[in-house]
Amino acid sequence: MAKLEAELSKLKGQLEKAREKQEKDAAKSADKLAKDAAKAADKAKKAAAKVKATRAKKKTPAQQRQLKSAVTAANAAKKAADNAKAAAKEAKEQLATIKADNKLAAKVAKSIAKEEAAVAKKLAAEAKKKAAAEAKKAAAAAKKKAAAEKKKAAAAAKKKAAAEKKKAAAAKKKAAAAAKKAKAKAKKATAKKKPGRPKKAATKTGAKKSPGRPKKAATKTKAKKSPGRPKKAAAKKTAARRGRPPKAK
Repeated sequence: MAKLEAELSKLKGQLEKAREKQEKDAAKSADKLAKDAAKAADKAKKAAAKVKATRAKKKTPAQQRQLKSAVTAANAAKKAADNAKAAAKEAKEQLATIKADNKLAAKVAKSIAKEEAAVAKKLAAEAKKKAAAEAKKAAAAAKKKAAAEKKKAAAAAKKKAAAEKKKAAAAKKKAAAAAKKAKAKAKKATAKKKPGRPKKAATKTGAKKSPGRPKKAATKTKAKKSPGRPKKAAAKKTAARRGRPPKAK
């Protein structure tokens, strides 16, 4: 925004300087043309007076030629004065046009600057709105993340506590079992030993081994092999069906 304003100010300054220079140059040109016109008019006036004075006197051929030259010079001076007047008038008109153009240019520049300032203001408002929305979004995301982290931490702590509790219960159970075992051992150690069952007398002879199943007697003759299924006379049947004699083997 500040950069845009600086650029506009710079452009405005340059335009103002250019306008002042143009107006100054046009005014100088108009003054010069007016002075030239005044000089030409004075010259014409002098030439006319000279012609008038010469005409009053008696004229010789040389004087007549001089008079003719003076008349020509007076006419030329008058023409130059008229031209100078027309040029001065034109310069004045040009100066007026330049002034009007500069005024219009200043008005246009002012309008453009105003429009650009409005656009810059609108853009700044949009940027502010966008930044606010982004900040709000970021805050919401951070809040959500923090809540998730808190929930996760709580769940982890709960799980850990449950594990610790389970571990403690197992340790308690183990201790109870050990205590019970120790108590039983102590009871066993303190209790009187019973006489128990008397040992069986050893046998004089060793136990007899069972004879087991008797072996089957081997067959004297070898079993005959089964002849199996007889082969079909397929070749003969096929040859008969197709109308040709069977192949000789």
